[in-house]
Amino acid sequence: MFEEDGVLSRETGKRYWQEILAQGGSRPALESFTAFRGREPNIDALLRHNGMN
Repeated sequence: MFEEDGVLSRETGKRYWQEILAQGGSRPALESFTAFRGREPNIDALLRHNGMN
């Protein structure tokens, strides 16, 4: 999301804080990711950052 919106996006930063940081360990990481990103995770970004896609 930071790549799409830019690392200085106020809205993305606020959403990250609300859905990831403020939640801490109070809910499973998968739920936090899905709430932040609005979708289930996929491996595409990981592969792209490692030069495999």
